[in-house]
Amino acid sequence: MSAAMSSGLPPTLGAHWLGTPGASTLSVAVPLGRSVDRVSMCVLSPTGDVSSEQRYPLGERLGDIAWGLIDGLSVGTRYGFRAEGGGADPSKLLVDPYARAVTGGVDWLTKPGAHSLGSGVDTATLMPASVLIDPRFDWHGDVSPRTPWNRSLIYEMHITNATVLHPDIPQHLRGTYAAVAYPAFIDHLLKLGVTAVELLPIHQHADEERLAKLGLTNHWGYNTLGFFAPDHRYSSQGSAGEQLVEFKGMVKLLHQAGIEVILDVVYNHTAEGGPNGAALSLRGLDPQGWYRQPDVTGCGNTVDLRQPAALRLVLDSLRYWVTECHVDGFRFDLATALCRTDSGFSDTSAFLLALAADPVLSNVKLISEPWDVGPGGYQVGAFPPPWTEWNDSFRDTVRDMWCHQAGTLGGLAVRMTGSSDLFMHSHRQTWTSINFVAAHDGMTTADLCAYERKHNDANGENGRDGTDNNRSTNCGVEGPSDDPDILRKRARMRRNLLATTLLSTGVPMLLSGDEVAHSQQGNNNAYCQDNETSWIDWSHADWDLCRFVSATIALRNKHRVQYDDAWLNPANATWWAPSGVPADAAHWGSGVGLALRLHGEPDDAEDDMIVLINNGAEILQFVLPPGSWTIAMSTATGDVGTAETVVGSIALEETSITVLVADSTSTPTAHQIGATP
Repeated sequence: MSAAMSSGLPPTLGAHWLGTPGASTLSVAVPLGRSVDRVSMCVLSPTGDVSSEQRYPLGERLGDIAWGLIDGLSVGTRYGFRAEGGGADPSKLLVDPYARAVTGGVDWLTKPGAHSLGSGVDTATLMPASVLIDPRFDWHGDVSPRTPWNRSLIYEMHITNATVLHPDIPQHLRGTYAAVAYPAFIDHLLKLGVTAVELLPIHQHADEERLAKLGLTNHWGYNTLGFFAPDHRYSSQGSAGEQLVEFKGMVKLLHQAGIEVILDVVYNHTAEGGPNGAALSLRGLDPQGWYRQPDVTGCGNTVDLRQPAALRLVLDSLRYWVTECHVDGFRFDLATALCRTDSGFSDTSAFLLALAADPVLSNVKLISEPWDVGPGGYQVGAFPPPWTEWNDSFRDTVRDMWCHQAGTLGGLAVRMTGSSDLFMHSHRQTWTSINFVAAHDGMTTADLCAYERKHNDANGENGRDGTDNNRSTNCGVEGPSDDPDILRKRARMRRNLLATTLLSTGVPMLLSGDEVAHSQQGNNNAYCQDNETSWIDWSHADWDLCRFVSATIALRNKHRVQYDDAWLNPANATWWAPSGVPADAAHWGSGVGLALRLHGEPDDAEDDMIVLINNGAEILQFVLPPGSWTIAMSTATGDVGTAETVVGSIALEETSITVLVADSTSTPTAHQIGATP
């Protein structure tokens, strides 16, 4: 084996084959801080014998990039980097930030403090290894579904939580990429009406030292170590190189089923901790250049996208997942942190401009979590087209209405029709709002109806973690209950929350497990619970709720007037109070009961739909427009698609939603009443 240097321009960053996978020349390039003198690629022994480590200095340098050619390496070779000079610590074995595969984890406990710069402790046996792989994959026939935003329904899921207890998935595949693509699970997604899975972070991540000491793990994975490597913990394969093949195979099979793949990505911080944290990868290659202060992520190390190397890393990573792995889009964790200039958030930041100009990345789905924890970090509504945004105002308003009979009908109406107060500007479309009532971070929908306070003791922080602002209700008893009245009330509440999400203008997002009433026993921050708290117990699934959710999604897909690109106006939507008169200012502010009629095309009266909302505690009589109407859905009973027809008026049960559609045997006359909130 030998190292050979070549003059000229540096190659693509990372380690790349220049021949056959048996034993080829390798092109290696790595970004360094300007103060770092040199870097070596360290080939590790398969047995972990530190004394047999072979080091190959990368002798070429141009600005911040060091590179070289190395002969004779083969697929499966384990390696890392060591940097020297300018504050770098050569005793630290570093993960290649461009590695396509990583194996193993960070050992925090054997030698406490070993990973800190300047500790002098060699970390070769305490670190995961980067792995050389054969990147080839047969993508023949793969076509992205490219579902339009206004036809999309997102299923936010954790690979393990959704599949590890699924009885129809073989035991050896559960909790893996292969499980997500297994026919039984795909069949569940298709029966629901899901068009895209949004996977919680699958980038290689590390567990925090604090969690390791508690015997816990960072189960959600928001602690990235490798931006190009699919995490080996979700692979059913023993070989590190096969985890990428398995991931790509999952994408291909989901595409064949018409389902898009969206990755939840964490570029705002890494696994290296605060200013005095560990040197695991980036900090070891450039002790000063990757992170900015003050921190705006709450994790101590905000990645500084004002720096060219950091911006390139993020863009290269995104482009890799699209071009090489065929993913369809991204949800950006704490997206505001990525868009900060010297003076704060900017919709013309280098990151946003680079994405808009990129011929690859400008054509995929982009979802922002539009906040961080720094000053001016809350930026809902501020991202430019064609970004979509998580809408926490929708979440809070809907929870307030159904869990507390609080808030106003006017506020609910605005949220249900696309949140025009936030998004109807700059030529943004109605699908800009990602609507949800529950996500991975917080209580599940079932727990919103069963717990008034968080129950996070198992997280090891004495209940300090997780929000106290849950906007939830226990319906009379905290936690499990066998009282039939409480159980009926909770079931109706779940249907109200989910139906409001699924029937509203915007893109609905469903938390995996909500369709079967999965509970986390009141834990609203289960990020470190890789156990039955987080895992969906399919053997006790509420299949009646699942059928209700699926049928409500089908109802949404059939009646499209509220879900197309145009913002609602009096020509296609009218509002009225239960008495049949337009809702006035007083009713919008403190009234009970609201009706929304959605008008179909003039030549398609059957597409007319009415959404009736009783937010009160008593049965409410609603006056209906002329014509005959069919009850399409009721959250009071959970029925969807009944043949019952009503004329003139309808009695709506307390705290419930009913949807009516025009009777196909009758043509209602125009009923131009109503007012916008």
